[in-house]
Amino acid sequence: MKKLLFMVSAAILTAGTPSAKAQFVVTDPANLASGILNSANEIIQTSSTVSNVVKNFKEVEKVYKQSKEYYDKLQAINNLVKDARKVQQTVLLVGDVSQMYVQNFGRMLNDPNFSAQELSAIANGYSVLLGESTELLKELKQIVNSSSLSLNDKERMDIIERVYKEVKEYHSLVRYYTNKNISVSILRAKKLNNTKRVLDLYGTPSQKYW
Repeated sequence: MKKLLFMVSAAILTAGTPSAKAQFVVTDPANLASGILNSANEIIQTSSTVSNVVKNFKEVEKVYKQSKEYYDKLQAINNLVKDARKVQQTVLLVGDVSQMYVQNFGRMLNDPNFSAQELSAIANGYSVLLGESTELLKELKQIVNSSSLSLNDKERMDIIERVYKEVKEYHSLVRYYTNKNISVSILRAKKLNNTKRVLDLYGTPSQKYW
């Protein structure tokens, strides 16, 4: 019904493809959204197939960096109709979950207050939360599937709004998860009188989650 909505939403249908490295046109929301979703799925697959936690993260970080250009350019697109913008925001939330995972877990790998076993569990937690977020996006297929062509504007917007709210909840949960893990490190550092090192590790006040 609205061309841009279909363009952005149609990208979700290709989320299962393996590569996020294809060339794209800067103004094509479908390609940008597809790149972010492909990256998220690849991060999840990498997290479940690489056993060594450091090697795992290096692969995850590489995938994320390859998709960062998609994320930045999709974020910069402003001339979308209302419903297409909400789809854009939903996809960007998933990209932001990937970013929180990569940025904060990279710091945790340099945090002496976590054991190797704990780091592995933390990485798995991030992967699960990212996976749940991407699963929700599959529901947006309903607005481009042939079976849903009879949807009116309100029904279509209701689907988009519900998925957006649920993905936003997962986004908040990832922030909370990050907050709690960092808080554990801070408590351990206090016992060792080494709080400053941990506070410095996790960035400036504007970057911190607690």
